[in-house]
Amino acid sequence: MTDSFTSPTIEAARRAVATRLRGSAIESAELDARLLIGAVLGLDLTGLMVGAARLLTPEQASQLDALVTRRLAGEPVARIVGIKEFWGLPLALCGDTLVPRPDTETIVEAALQLFAGRPAPQRIADLGTGSGAILLALLSEWPQACGVASDISVAALHTARANAARLGLGDRAAFVACDYASALRGPFDLIVSNPPYIRSADIAALDREVRDHDPRRALDGGADGLAAYRTITTQAAGLLSPGGALIVEIGQGQGDEVSALMRAAGLTTDRPPTPDLAGIGRAVTGRRPPG
Repeated sequence: MTDSFTSPTIEAARRAVATRLRGSAIESAELDARLLIGAVLGLDLTGLMVGAARLLTPEQASQLDALVTRRLAGEPVARIVGIKEFWGLPLALCGDTLVPRPDTETIVEAALQLFAGRPAPQRIADLGTGSGAILLALLSEWPQACGVASDISVAALHTARANAARLGLGDRAAFVACDYASALRGPFDLIVSNPPYIRSADIAALDREVRDHDPRRALDGGADGLAAYRTITTQAAGLLSPGGALIVEIGQGQGDEVSALMRAAGLTTDRPPTPDLAGIGRAVTGRRPPG
C-alpha cells in the first residue's frame, strides 16, 4: 500500500486495492479486493461491510500489500487465499489441485438431471478428484450415497480428504492413490471425471492464471487432448453397474470425439453434451446398457 494507506479503514483499503487491480485490467477487481482483505482480516463479505470503518493495523496493511502484489503478478485469488467455492462448498486447495471452476459444476448438473425421478446412485467414483470438488458436491446432494475419489497425487488426496472431513462428508468418502480407476473395484452407479483435455501444444497459449499456477498434469491431455478419455472410458466401462453412467467434462468442440470413445468402450450416448452457462457443450454422458 502507499504511505497514505499505512493504517486505512477497511473501506478505504478496499477502494485502494480495487483501483490497483483495475489498473492492471483485472476484471474481477472489486471482488478480488474484498476477498484479499477478508483473507487478511479473517472476515467474510458481510463482516467487511459491517466493519467498513474499522482501521487496519500497519501489520495488516503490509500483509494486504503482499497479497495484492501476488495478484498483480497473475496469481489467482483462490491460490492466494487457499480456498475456492464450488457448488456452494468452500474447498481448500494445494499446489497439486486445479482451482475448481464454474464450468465443472456442469457435471454435477448433468448427474442430477440424469437421476431425476429415479433412485439416486449409491456408489460414485470421481477419477482425478483434485480438491474433491465433484464428488463432495454430489454427496452433498445425495445423502444416501457414498463415493471413492482417486488421484495420482497424494498431496491432492490429502487435500480432498481434509475437505470432506471439514464439510461433514468424510464418513461417506474414501480416497485412493492411483491413475484414474486403475486400483478401483466396482460396481459404481456413477463415475465422474474432469480429466486433462488441453492439447499439449496449446498449453503455452492459456491464460497465465491457469498456465502458470494450475498443475500441468491436470491440464495436459496429450497431443490431441484425448489421452485421458481413452483410459477413462475403457476403465469405466468395466466398473459401471448395469444402467450406470459415466459423465466427463470436455473442452470446447470435443463432444463428438469423446462420445465416440465412449461408444467404442461399449457405452451408449443417447443425449447431447450438457451445456455450461455459456451454452458450450461441457459434460458428456455415457451409460452402460441395463441388464
